[in-house]
Amino acid sequence: MSKRPRRQNRPPREVELLLEGIAHGGEAFGRHEGKIIFVPYAIPGERVRVQIVREKARWARARLIDVLTPSPDRITPPCPYFGPDKCGGCQWQHIAYPRQLALKREVVVDQLRRLGHVADPPVREVLAVGEPFHYRNHMQFTVAPDGRLGLFRGGSDQVIPVDTCLLMHPLLEEVYTSLEVGWEGLRRVILRAGVNTGDRMVILETDAQEAPELEVDIPVSVVLHRPKKPPFPLAGLPFIREKVGERTFRISSGSFFQVNTWGAEMLVRLVREFLAPRGYETLLDLYSGVGLFGLSLAPDVGLVIGIDASESAMEDAAYNAQAFGLENVALHEGPVEEVLKVLWEPAELAVLDPPRSGAGREVFRHLRRLRVRRLVYVSCDPATLARDVQYLQEFGYQLRVVQPVDMFPQTYHVESVSLWEYGE
Repeated sequence: MSKRPRRQNRPPREVELLLEGIAHGGEAFGRHEGKIIFVPYAIPGERVRVQIVREKARWARARLIDVLTPSPDRITPPCPYFGPDKCGGCQWQHIAYPRQLALKREVVVDQLRRLGHVADPPVREVLAVGEPFHYRNHMQFTVAPDGRLGLFRGGSDQVIPVDTCLLMHPLLEEVYTSLEVGWEGLRRVILRAGVNTGDRMVILETDAQEAPELEVDIPVSVVLHRPKKPPFPLAGLPFIREKVGERTFRISSGSFFQVNTWGAEMLVRLVREFLAPRGYETLLDLYSGVGLFGLSLAPDVGLVIGIDASESAMEDAAYNAQAFGLENVALHEGPVEEVLKVLWEPAELAVLDPPRSGAGREVFRHLRRLRVRRLVYVSCDPATLARDVQYLQEFGYQLRVVQPVDMFPQTYHVESVSLWEYGE
Protein backbone atom coordinates (compact mmCIF):
# COMPACT_ATOMS: atom_id res chain seq x y z
CA MET A 1 0.00 0.00 0.00
CA SER A 2 1.46 3.31 -1.02
CA LYS A 3 1.61 6.12 1.47
CA ARG A 4 0.77 9.71 0.70
CA PRO A 5 3.89 11.83 1.08
CA ARG A 6 3.91 14.20 4.02
CA ARG A 7 3.36 17.87 3.30
CA GLN A 8 6.48 19.77 4.12
CA ASN A 9 5.91 22.80 6.33
CA ARG A 10 7.57 25.74 4.69
CA PRO A 11 9.41 28.12 7.02
CA PRO A 12 7.70 31.52 7.33
CA ARG A 13 8.77 33.88 4.57
CA GLU A 14 10.32 37.24 5.35
CA VAL A 15 10.09 40.04 2.81
CA GLU A 16 10.95 43.71 2.60
CA LEU A 17 8.16 46.13 1.65
CA LEU A 18 7.60 49.78 0.88
CA LEU A 19 4.14 50.51 2.31
CA GLU A 20 2.01 52.55 -0.04
CA GLY A 21 -1.43 52.90 1.50
CA ILE A 22 -3.89 52.21 4.32
CA ALA A 23 -6.73 49.68 4.29
CA HIS A 24 -10.13 49.77 5.92
CA GLY A 25 -9.34 47.86 9.09
CA GLY A 26 -6.29 49.96 9.97
CA GLU A 27 -3.53 47.96 8.30
CA ALA A 28 -0.94 49.51 6.02
CA PHE A 29 -0.24 47.65 2.79
CA GLY A 30 2.48 47.18 0.22
CA ARG A 31 3.08 44.86 -2.73
CA HIS A 32 5.48 42.00 -3.27
CA GLU A 33 5.67 39.92 -6.45
CA GLY A 34 2.33 41.33 -7.57
CA LYS A 35 0.54 40.42 -4.35
CA ILE A 36 -0.90 42.94 -1.87
CA ILE A 37 0.39 42.41 1.67
CA PHE A 38 -1.36 43.86 4.74
CA VAL A 39 0.76 44.88 7.73
CA PRO A 40 -0.72 45.99 11.08
CA TYR A 41 1.08 48.52 13.31
CA ALA A 42 2.79 50.11 10.31
CA ILE A 43 2.36 53.45 8.49
CA PRO A 44 2.16 54.20 4.75
CA GLY A 45 5.50 55.46 3.46
CA GLU A 46 7.57 53.22 5.73
CA ARG A 47 10.01 50.60 4.50
CA VAL A 48 9.59 47.51 6.67
CA ARG A 49 10.65 43.91 7.05
CA VAL A 50 7.73 41.56 7.64
CA GLN A 51 6.97 37.87 8.10
CA ILE A 52 4.13 36.39 6.07
CA VAL A 53 1.66 34.73 8.45
CA ARG A 54 -1.27 34.05 6.11
CA GLU A 55 -1.18 33.79 2.34
CA LYS A 56 -3.90 33.63 -0.31
CA ALA A 57 -3.76 33.73 -4.11
CA ARG A 58 -4.01 37.53 -4.39
CA TRP A 59 -3.17 38.83 -0.93
CA ALA A 60 -1.29 38.04 2.25
CA ARG A 61 -1.20 39.18 5.85
CA ALA A 62 2.12 39.78 7.58
CA ARG A 63 3.62 40.44 10.99
CA LEU A 64 5.84 43.48 11.38
CA ILE A 65 9.41 42.48 12.26
CA ASP A 66 11.38 45.69 11.79
CA VAL A 67 10.80 49.26 10.61
CA LEU A 68 13.74 49.95 8.32
CA THR A 69 12.72 53.50 7.38
CA PRO A 70 10.25 54.91 9.93
CA SER A 71 7.63 57.50 9.07
CA PRO A 72 8.09 60.96 10.61
CA ASP A 73 4.59 60.36 12.02
CA ARG A 74 5.65 57.29 14.04
CA ILE A 75 5.44 57.92 17.79
CA THR A 76 5.83 55.86 20.96
CA PRO A 77 2.42 54.44 21.99
CA PRO A 78 1.55 55.64 25.51
CA CYS A 79 -0.44 52.52 26.45
CA PRO A 80 1.41 49.42 27.79
CA TYR A 81 -1.32 47.17 26.36
CA PHE A 82 -0.96 48.41 22.78
CA GLY A 83 0.73 46.30 20.13
CA PRO A 84 0.85 42.84 18.53
CA ASP A 85 -0.59 40.03 20.70
CA LYS A 86 -1.96 42.60 23.15
CA CYS A 87 -5.27 44.44 23.50
CA GLY A 88 -6.99 44.86 20.14
CA GLY A 89 -9.06 47.92 21.05
CA CYS A 90 -6.66 50.43 19.49
CA GLN A 91 -4.85 50.06 16.17
CA TRP A 92 -3.17 53.44 15.67
CA GLN A 93 -1.51 54.63 18.89
CA HIS A 94 1.81 54.48 17.05
CA ILE A 95 0.66 57.21 14.61
CA ALA A 96 0.74 60.95 15.37
CA TYR A 97 -2.81 62.23 15.68
CA PRO A 98 -2.83 64.64 12.68
CA ARG A 99 -1.74 61.74 10.46
CA GLN A 100 -4.51 59.56 11.91
CA LEU A 101 -7.03 62.13 10.68
CA ALA A 102 -5.50 62.21 7.20
CA LEU A 103 -5.49 58.41 6.96
CA LYS A 104 -9.15 58.21 7.95
CA ARG A 105 -10.09 60.55 5.12
CA GLU A 106 -8.10 58.32 2.73
CA VAL A 107 -10.09 55.29 3.90
CA VAL A 108 -13.47 57.03 3.41
CA VAL A 109 -12.48 58.22 -0.08
CA ASP A 110 -11.14 54.78 -1.02
CA GLN A 111 -14.26 52.92 0.14
CA LEU A 112 -16.62 55.29 -1.68
CA ARG A 113 -14.54 55.09 -4.85
CA ARG A 114 -13.91 51.33 -4.95
CA LEU A 115 -17.06 49.90 -3.34
CA GLY A 116 -19.51 52.74 -3.97
CA HIS A 117 -18.24 53.51 -7.49
CA VAL A 118 -18.26 57.26 -6.77
CA ALA A 119 -15.64 58.62 -9.17
CA ASP A 120 -14.76 61.75 -7.22
CA PRO A 121 -16.15 61.48 -3.66
CA PRO A 122 -16.82 64.94 -2.13
CA VAL A 123 -15.16 64.10 1.19
CA ARG A 124 -14.11 66.93 3.50
CA GLU A 125 -11.14 66.83 5.87
CA VAL A 126 -11.82 64.80 9.03
CA LEU A 127 -13.10 66.82 11.97
CA ALA A 128 -11.36 66.22 15.31
CA VAL A 129 -13.67 66.56 18.30
CA GLY A 130 -12.81 66.66 21.99
CA GLU A 131 -9.66 64.87 23.11
CA PRO A 132 -7.69 62.10 21.37
CA PHE A 133 -7.60 60.13 24.65
CA HIS A 134 -10.01 59.77 27.61
CA TYR A 135 -13.06 60.33 25.43
CA ARG A 136 -15.16 57.16 25.76
CA ASN A 137 -18.31 57.45 27.88
CA HIS A 138 -19.03 53.71 27.40
CA MET A 139 -16.63 50.78 27.97
CA GLN A 140 -17.16 47.01 27.93
CA PHE A 141 -14.90 44.70 29.94
CA THR A 142 -14.95 40.90 29.89
CA VAL A 143 -14.06 38.66 32.82
CA ALA A 144 -10.78 36.82 32.23
CA PRO A 145 -10.26 33.21 33.42
CA ASP A 146 -8.37 34.51 36.49
CA GLY A 147 -11.39 36.66 37.46
CA ARG A 148 -9.83 39.99 36.47
CA LEU A 149 -11.47 42.36 34.01
CA GLY A 150 -9.91 42.86 30.62
CA LEU A 151 -10.24 43.52 26.90
CA PHE A 152 -9.99 41.14 23.96
CA ARG A 153 -6.66 40.39 22.35
CA GLY A 154 -6.63 41.59 18.73
CA GLY A 155 -8.28 39.08 16.39
CA SER A 156 -9.19 36.59 19.12
CA ASP A 157 -11.60 35.89 21.97
CA GLN A 158 -8.79 35.71 24.52
CA VAL A 159 -9.12 38.29 27.29
CA ILE A 160 -6.12 40.44 28.25
CA PRO A 161 -6.49 41.69 31.86
CA VAL A 162 -5.93 45.45 32.05
CA ASP A 163 -5.49 47.84 34.97
CA THR A 164 -6.80 50.80 32.99
CA CYS A 165 -7.62 52.02 29.47
CA LEU A 166 -6.43 55.35 28.13
CA LEU A 167 -9.61 55.78 26.07
CA MET A 168 -11.87 55.81 29.15
CA HIS A 169 -13.27 59.13 30.30
CA PRO A 170 -11.99 60.03 33.81
CA LEU A 171 -15.52 59.50 35.20
CA LEU A 172 -15.28 55.84 34.16
CA GLU A 173 -11.66 55.51 35.22
CA GLU A 174 -12.59 56.27 38.82
CA VAL A 175 -15.31 53.63 38.74
CA TYR A 176 -13.06 51.03 37.11
CA THR A 177 -10.24 51.41 39.62
CA SER A 178 -12.71 51.02 42.51
CA LEU A 179 -14.35 47.84 41.13
CA GLU A 180 -13.90 44.54 42.92
CA VAL A 181 -15.41 41.61 41.05
CA GLY A 182 -15.27 37.99 42.10
CA TRP A 183 -18.81 36.88 41.49
CA GLU A 184 -19.33 33.49 39.88
CA GLY A 185 -21.36 33.69 36.68
CA LEU A 186 -20.34 37.25 35.84
CA ARG A 187 -19.48 37.51 32.13
CA ARG A 188 -19.10 41.18 31.36
CA VAL A 189 -18.98 44.57 33.08
CA ILE A 190 -20.14 47.65 31.17
CA LEU A 191 -19.42 51.18 32.36
CA ARG A 192 -21.39 54.22 31.15
CA ALA A 193 -21.21 57.90 32.03
CA GLY A 194 -22.92 61.17 31.27
CA VAL A 195 -19.87 63.32 30.59
CA ASN A 196 -21.81 66.58 30.88
CA THR A 197 -23.95 65.51 33.86
CA GLY A 198 -21.58 63.40 35.96
CA ASP A 199 -23.96 60.41 36.03
CA ARG A 200 -22.29 56.99 36.13
CA MET A 201 -23.52 53.43 35.74
CA VAL A 202 -22.14 49.90 36.12
CA ILE A 203 -23.94 47.16 34.17
CA LEU A 204 -23.31 43.58 35.28
CA GLU A 205 -24.01 40.92 32.64
CA THR A 206 -24.40 37.42 34.03
CA ASP A 207 -25.68 33.94 33.23
CA ALA A 208 -26.71 33.47 36.87
CA GLN A 209 -30.28 34.20 37.91
CA GLU A 210 -29.61 35.32 41.47
CA ALA A 211 -28.61 38.90 42.21
CA PRO A 212 -25.28 39.34 44.00
CA GLU A 213 -24.71 41.15 47.27
CA LEU A 214 -23.32 44.57 46.56
CA GLU A 215 -21.41 47.35 48.28
CA VAL A 216 -21.14 50.72 46.55
CA ASP A 217 -18.62 53.27 47.84
CA ILE A 218 -18.99 55.96 45.16
CA PRO A 219 -22.07 57.60 43.58
CA VAL A 220 -22.96 55.19 40.77
CA SER A 221 -25.98 53.24 39.55
CA VAL A 222 -25.64 49.47 39.26
CA VAL A 223 -27.90 47.47 36.94
CA LEU A 224 -28.08 43.70 36.55
CA HIS A 225 -28.61 42.22 33.06
CA ARG A 226 -29.71 38.55 33.07
CA PRO A 227 -30.82 36.30 30.19
CA LYS A 228 -34.51 36.69 29.29
CA LYS A 229 -35.18 39.08 32.18
CA PRO A 230 -35.61 42.85 32.21
CA PRO A 231 -32.74 44.95 33.58
CA PHE A 232 -32.81 45.01 37.39
CA PRO A 233 -31.39 48.02 39.31
CA LEU A 234 -29.25 46.95 42.27
CA ALA A 235 -28.33 50.50 43.25
CA GLY A 236 -29.53 53.89 42.04
CA LEU A 237 -31.54 54.43 38.88
CA PRO A 238 -31.63 52.18 35.76
CA PHE A 239 -30.55 55.05 33.52
CA ILE A 240 -28.04 57.87 33.20
CA ARG A 241 -28.58 61.37 31.80
CA GLU A 242 -26.42 63.08 29.21
CA LYS A 243 -26.61 66.66 28.01
CA VAL A 244 -26.10 67.34 24.30
CA GLY A 245 -26.58 70.95 23.28
CA GLU A 246 -29.60 72.29 25.17
CA ARG A 247 -31.14 68.83 25.70
CA THR A 248 -30.56 66.40 28.57
CA PHE A 249 -31.40 62.87 27.44
CA ARG A 250 -32.37 59.91 29.57
CA ILE A 251 -30.40 56.81 28.49
CA SER A 252 -31.37 53.45 30.00
CA SER A 253 -28.90 50.63 30.54
CA GLY A 254 -30.07 48.81 27.39
CA SER A 255 -30.27 51.84 25.09
CA PHE A 256 -27.69 52.85 22.48
CA PHE A 257 -25.97 56.22 22.68
CA GLN A 258 -22.86 57.59 20.97
CA VAL A 259 -19.70 56.66 22.91
CA ASN A 260 -18.14 60.10 22.38
CA THR A 261 -20.24 62.92 23.84
CA TRP A 262 -18.24 65.68 22.12
CA GLY A 263 -18.74 63.79 18.88
CA ALA A 264 -22.48 63.49 19.51
CA GLU A 265 -22.70 67.27 19.82
CA MET A 266 -20.88 67.66 16.49
CA LEU A 267 -23.14 65.12 14.78
CA VAL A 268 -26.28 67.02 15.83
CA ARG A 269 -24.79 70.25 14.49
CA LEU A 270 -23.93 68.66 11.15
CA VAL A 271 -27.32 66.96 10.75
CA ARG A 272 -29.08 70.28 11.37
CA GLU A 273 -26.76 72.12 8.96
CA PHE A 274 -27.14 69.53 6.16
CA LEU A 275 -30.91 69.09 6.45
CA ALA A 276 -31.48 72.89 6.67
CA PRO A 277 -35.06 72.51 7.97
CA ARG A 278 -37.46 75.38 7.31
CA GLY A 279 -39.93 74.83 10.11
CA TYR A 280 -42.79 72.94 8.46
CA GLU A 281 -41.37 69.67 7.05
CA THR A 282 -41.89 66.12 8.27
CA LEU A 283 -38.61 64.54 9.43
CA LEU A 284 -38.13 60.77 9.50
CA ASP A 285 -35.66 59.82 12.24
CA LEU A 286 -34.62 56.24 11.42
CA TYR A 287 -32.75 54.06 13.94
CA SER A 288 -33.61 56.93 16.24
CA GLY A 289 -32.39 55.54 19.55
CA VAL A 290 -33.22 57.79 22.51
CA GLY A 291 -33.98 60.66 20.12
CA LEU A 292 -30.61 62.39 19.75
CA PHE A 293 -31.29 63.74 16.25
CA GLY A 294 -35.06 63.84 15.96
CA LEU A 295 -35.74 65.43 19.35
CA SER A 296 -32.89 67.92 18.91
CA LEU A 297 -34.36 69.04 15.56
CA ALA A 298 -38.05 68.87 16.57
CA PRO A 299 -38.36 72.65 17.12
CA ASP A 300 -37.05 73.20 13.56
CA VAL A 301 -39.63 71.01 11.74
CA GLY A 302 -43.37 70.42 11.64
CA LEU A 303 -43.35 66.73 12.66
CA VAL A 304 -40.76 64.15 13.73
CA ILE A 305 -41.43 60.45 13.15
CA GLY A 306 -38.94 58.35 15.10
CA ILE A 307 -38.46 54.64 14.37
CA ASP A 308 -36.31 52.12 16.25
CA ALA A 309 -36.52 48.40 17.00
CA SER A 310 -35.27 48.80 20.59
CA GLU A 311 -38.00 48.81 23.22
CA SER A 312 -35.64 50.38 25.74
CA ALA A 313 -34.62 53.19 23.36
CA MET A 314 -38.23 53.92 22.40
CA GLU A 315 -39.23 54.20 26.07
CA ASP A 316 -36.36 56.63 26.61
CA ALA A 317 -37.31 58.63 23.50
CA ALA A 318 -40.94 58.91 24.68
CA TYR A 319 -39.78 60.06 28.11
CA ASN A 320 -37.36 62.56 26.58
CA ALA A 321 -39.95 64.00 24.20
CA GLN A 322 -42.33 64.56 27.10
CA ALA A 323 -39.59 66.04 29.29
CA PHE A 324 -38.67 68.46 26.48
CA GLY A 325 -42.31 69.48 26.10
CA LEU A 326 -42.44 68.35 22.46
CA GLU A 327 -45.87 67.76 20.96
CA ASN A 328 -44.82 67.23 17.33
CA VAL A 329 -43.20 63.80 17.81
CA ALA A 330 -44.59 60.38 16.84
CA LEU A 331 -42.63 57.26 17.82
CA HIS A 332 -42.88 53.76 16.31
CA GLU A 333 -41.19 50.69 17.75
CA GLY A 334 -40.12 48.01 15.28
CA PRO A 335 -37.64 47.19 12.51
CA VAL A 336 -37.19 50.30 10.36
CA GLU A 337 -38.04 48.63 7.03
CA GLU A 338 -41.21 47.09 8.53
CA VAL A 339 -42.50 50.33 10.06
CA LEU A 340 -41.78 52.27 6.86
CA LYS A 341 -44.09 49.89 4.96
CA VAL A 342 -47.14 51.20 6.82
CA LEU A 343 -46.30 54.91 6.49
CA TRP A 344 -48.05 56.70 3.63
CA GLU A 345 -47.91 60.43 4.33
CA PRO A 346 -45.03 62.11 2.44
CA ALA A 347 -41.97 63.26 4.38
CA GLU A 348 -39.55 65.85 3.04
CA LEU A 349 -36.53 65.08 5.26
CA ALA A 350 -34.85 62.02 6.77
CA VAL A 351 -31.91 61.25 9.01
CA LEU A 352 -30.69 57.69 9.51
CA ASP A 353 -28.04 56.33 11.86
CA PRO A 354 -28.05 52.58 11.13
CA PRO A 355 -25.97 49.93 12.91
CA ARG A 356 -22.65 48.80 11.48
CA SER A 357 -24.48 46.47 9.09
CA GLY A 358 -25.99 49.47 7.28
CA ALA A 359 -29.54 50.15 6.10
CA GLY A 360 -30.14 48.15 2.90
CA ARG A 361 -32.18 48.56 -0.28
CA GLU A 362 -35.70 48.34 1.21
CA VAL A 363 -35.17 51.34 3.48
CA PHE A 364 -34.19 53.59 0.58
CA ARG A 365 -36.99 52.28 -1.60
CA HIS A 366 -39.48 53.39 1.03
CA LEU A 367 -37.79 56.76 1.47
CA ARG A 368 -38.26 57.43 -2.25
CA ARG A 369 -41.87 56.23 -2.08
CA LEU A 370 -42.44 58.72 0.76
CA ARG A 371 -40.90 61.45 -1.42
CA VAL A 372 -38.02 62.28 0.87
CA ARG A 373 -36.07 64.96 -0.99
CA ARG A 374 -33.14 65.43 1.37
CA LEU A 375 -31.59 62.87 3.69
CA VAL A 376 -28.58 62.69 5.96
CA TYR A 377 -26.85 59.35 6.48
CA VAL A 378 -24.82 59.05 9.71
CA SER A 379 -22.46 56.10 9.27
CA CYS A 380 -20.03 54.37 11.62
CA ASP A 381 -18.52 52.23 8.85
CA PRO A 382 -17.28 53.53 5.46
CA ALA A 383 -17.63 50.09 3.88
CA THR A 384 -21.34 49.74 4.67
CA LEU A 385 -21.94 53.35 3.67
CA ALA A 386 -20.26 52.57 0.33
CA ARG A 387 -22.45 49.50 -0.10
CA ASP A 388 -25.60 51.55 0.54
CA VAL A 389 -24.46 54.14 -2.03
CA GLN A 390 -25.64 51.88 -4.86
CA TYR A 391 -29.15 51.77 -3.38
CA LEU A 392 -29.27 55.52 -2.81
CA GLN A 393 -28.21 56.14 -6.39
CA GLU A 394 -30.63 53.50 -7.69
CA PHE A 395 -33.51 55.54 -6.25
CA GLY A 396 -32.26 58.83 -7.62
CA TYR A 397 -30.36 60.32 -4.68
CA GLN A 398 -27.23 62.34 -5.40
CA LEU A 399 -24.31 62.65 -3.00
CA ARG A 400 -23.54 66.28 -2.14
CA VAL A 401 -20.96 66.10 0.65
CA VAL A 402 -19.38 63.72 3.16
CA GLN A 403 -18.06 65.05 6.46
CA PRO A 404 -15.98 62.50 8.41
CA VAL A 405 -15.89 63.00 12.18
CA ASP A 406 -13.26 61.37 14.38
CA MET A 407 -15.43 59.85 17.10
CA PHE A 408 -12.87 57.08 17.79
CA PRO A 409 -9.28 58.42 18.02
CA GLN A 410 -6.45 55.85 18.21
CA THR A 411 -8.58 53.37 16.22
CA TYR A 412 -9.26 52.94 12.52
CA HIS A 413 -12.99 53.56 13.02
CA VAL A 414 -14.44 56.75 11.59
CA GLU A 415 -17.93 58.25 11.68
CA SER A 416 -19.22 60.17 8.68
CA VAL A 417 -22.19 62.40 7.95
CA SER A 418 -23.26 62.54 4.31
CA LEU A 419 -25.90 64.67 2.60
CA TRP A 420 -28.02 63.20 -0.21
CA GLU A 421 -30.60 65.00 -2.35
CA TYR A 422 -33.13 63.62 -4.77
CA GLY A 423 -32.74 64.59 -8.44
CA GLU A 424 -30.05 66.38 -10.37
